[in-house]
Amino acid sequence: MEHCPCGSGKPYYACCKLVHQALAAAQTPEQLMRARYAAFSLGLIDFLYDSFHPDTRRFQRKVDIQRWAHENKWMQLEVREASAQTVTFKAHFLDAQLQPTVHHEKSTFKKFQGKWYYYDGRLLD
Repeated sequence: MEHCPCGSGKPYYACCKLVHQALAAAQTPEQLMRARYAAFSLGLIDFLYDSFHPDTRRFQRKVDIQRWAHENKWMQLEVREASAQTVTFKAHFLDAQLQPTVHHEKSTFKKFQGKWYYYDGRLLD
């Protein structure tokens, strides 16, 4: 794979693959957000599940994550704003009916035992 699906312009092996192999490699919420988008694009369901914060992970089901990841064709990630604990982004994808769709969200991330995790998100628009 040449470029990372997250849109950083870097090769996958030098970008999100590092976080996919070791969650601790994400040093900022934006890095984790990009790695999560790339994981949706690549179908890395275990990574997506494991990158949920331990306080909210129990509300997630791998089968639901897998369905969402696989029924959509992920086209582009657009990071709009990143702060110390939040990332506002637009994930562009084709839905199951191949209709262009945008998931616009402000995500909150929290650190636990030295690693960043996705905590929750609020849909925008």
